[in-house]
Amino acid sequence: MSSISLRTALPQDRDIVVELIHQLNVFEADLVGDRRRDHAGANAYYDELIARLTQRNGRIVLAEENGVVVGAMGLSFDRDAAYVSADVRNHGTVTDLIVHAAWRGKGIGQMLLNEAERLTKEAGLKRLMIGALVANDRAVRTYTQFGFEPYVAFLKKEL
Repeated sequence: MSSISLRTALPQDRDIVVELIHQLNVFEADLVGDRRRDHAGANAYYDELIARLTQRNGRIVLAEENGVVVGAMGLSFDRDAAYVSADVRNHGTVTDLIVHAAWRGKGIGQMLLNEAERLTKEAGLKRLMIGALVANDRAVRTYTQFGFEPYVAFLKKEL
């Protein structure tokens, strides 16, 4: 694992990040059925993600081995509603965590989560948030093992 390095994504990394987003969309489409499977959806989401991260002092962090991108994580710094206590109202949010299918199970997700935690603490914040599809058992298990706890549940109803 020592050959994996982390760095902030640059504009020229767009194509590889879009490809990772596409892979995640296809994977999640198999779980929940409402994800787009086309590259246009991944491209559109990338644009939305960059806009959101830019507004929220965030970034995309890439995991690389020998110059090959094997994972990506979006991290933003957010502010909860006024009813949340002041000490944790501002927090880090992992917006996306994607590890290339061939690299899953090798600790890359853990490395990216450790980096999210480090950057959140560096920003002087005490809380880190992450979301996962309920159907994505592996992600939920990974995040729980990392120390995340259930906090909010979003429910849906198809009309």
